[in-house]
Amino acid sequence: MELRVDRHRCAGSGLCMAQVPAVFDQSDEDGKVLLNAPAPAPELAAAVRLAAARCPSGAITLHEHDTAGH
Repeated sequence: MELRVDRHRCAGSGLCMAQVPAVFDQSDEDGKVLLNAPAPAPELAAAVRLAAARCPSGAITLHEHDTAGH
């Protein structure tokens, strides 16, 4: 899994950071999402998917890789 965030689209709600603080953070300057781990550990995958689904602005996109890494 690879993550991308669109800081221009981010509304700064902080839901992603609350859901998975190991992966997401918020900027002290503008409150928008910061990505701590663009390729999160497999054990965080379910929480990351949920955070992306709950993002009110759709600023988080997931790119799933098959078992061969494609």
